[in-house]
Amino acid sequence: MSGDDAGNTLFYGDSLNVLTEQLAAASVALIYLDPPFNSKRDYNMPLGGKAQASVFQDTWEWSDEQEEARQYIAARDADLRGRLDALQDFVRLTLGERSPLQAYLIYMAARLLACRRVLKETGSIYLHCDPTAGHYLKLLMDAVFGGGNFRNEIIWAYKSRPQAKRYFGRKHDTILLYAVSDQHIFNWEAVARPLTAESISKYRLVDEEDRKYRLQGRGITGSPIRSAKDVDPKWEIERPELVVRDYLDEKIGVAREDWWTDINLLNQSAKERLGYPTQKPLALLERIIQASSNEGDLVLDPFCGCGTAVEAAHNLGRRWIGIDVEPLAVDLMARRLRERCGIDPQIRGIPYDFAQARRLAEQAPYEFERWAIRLIPGAQPNFQQRGDGGLDGRAYVDAVDEACRQPLFGFQVKGGRNVGRPALDAFHGALTQNGCAAGLLVVLEERTAHRLRGQLATQERMRLGEWSGGRIGVWSVEDWFGRSGVCLASLPPLVGAGETLELLRRRDWQRRLGV
Repeated sequence: MSGDDAGNTLFYGDSLNVLTEQLAAASVALIYLDPPFNSKRDYNMPLGGKAQASVFQDTWEWSDEQEEARQYIAARDADLRGRLDALQDFVRLTLGERSPLQAYLIYMAARLLACRRVLKETGSIYLHCDPTAGHYLKLLMDAVFGGGNFRNEIIWAYKSRPQAKRYFGRKHDTILLYAVSDQHIFNWEAVARPLTAESISKYRLVDEEDRKYRLQGRGITGSPIRSAKDVDPKWEIERPELVVRDYLDEKIGVAREDWWTDINLLNQSAKERLGYPTQKPLALLERIIQASSNEGDLVLDPFCGCGTAVEAAHNLGRRWIGIDVEPLAVDLMARRLRERCGIDPQIRGIPYDFAQARRLAEQAPYEFERWAIRLIPGAQPNFQQRGDGGLDGRAYVDAVDEACRQPLFGFQVKGGRNVGRPALDAFHGALTQNGCAAGLLVVLEERTAHRLRGQLATQERMRLGEWSGGRIGVWSVEDWFGRSGVCLASLPPLVGAGETLELLRRRDWQRRLGV
């Protein structure tokens, strides 16, 4: 897609796929990305009441994804593959063999390379990070964009109560600014600091039109002129070649430095706060967008989260693209734009009918799994593509067993057509391996679900609280579309199901389905 076609669009899916397959090369003026930081934390989004939904897991492990990223890089930039291998060797020597940081850097390298592909020659990229992996990301950015294109390491310092007892409180993030070339856009005047009272007080002279000015040295004739303090006012008449008038009303401001202390974190009562983890203030994104893009330019955020970058871009008259791999994030962004900006964004990647769901299952199986799990009230998808113990999602049953514990309920998604008895046996084993009392197998087609239910007709029934049923249930995505977006699978009461059911009803893409 060209930049014009893709503008003002939210994409659901892995940013690597969207950047490579959906967007034209050299179509974007500015990229801001606030990716996972390798912080080894799980981040939750409140749903109302006490319920929360996990929206991303910032803990990195080795999987097939790293090898796919290596192949992506090698196919497009052999030199970068060599530089990445050298960086990996350094990390391996520093932190040990196959460290989680190595997995993280390979993941990021492929996506940064895809970002470079879509940036214009006049473009810039701002990478938001923290001390966890920022110094390694700096080396990675040098490898992808070239060390000569580094422009700034911006320090965003914010106020909050220090909690550290064994080290100094960590109260700043780092934003790495790289340009594509020397022709990059930078509007320093748009983000200049206003003049201070002390600076204004230096403009003591008034001309015949009552305009305030001061004299500044223009050249060196006779005694050296080192600063405006060395300028004698009478020189304007006696030695005019030495001085020039500096008018106050022509002063735009003072060029901004690379440390920002005037923008704070969002507090709990901030009007723009949405409850999304890692949400950044609008003022921060507005400064970046004003500095490195012009009105009408295309701004991209490939890890868009709750959509601060796209709202800021819209407010400043830019076109925008937001990408996220979490359906709840896409929902939140769409609602934010609708309520705060009065626009109804295009959404690509979210299936609006069964045919689109089938295509998603064929083209992006992992995104299909996550989307399908999010259709079930109370279900939480896994965030690892591999090493998940055979489960694609989990939930706790809202009841207690004989040991006064809440039983675990497992989910598995199969997007293919040839799903038979081996899949049921494997799912049964995964439930046992993960300590799940019961589970639901989600398939694509209703005829597949009907056939599998027949094979499970003889399984013993069990009880979980007030619910009774077989240990394995089967439900289809086709049934979801056929019933106008209602999951009627036989499920025990799951923790958070009431809140997520209400969230499902509010979803932007469900609204478009007429649900």
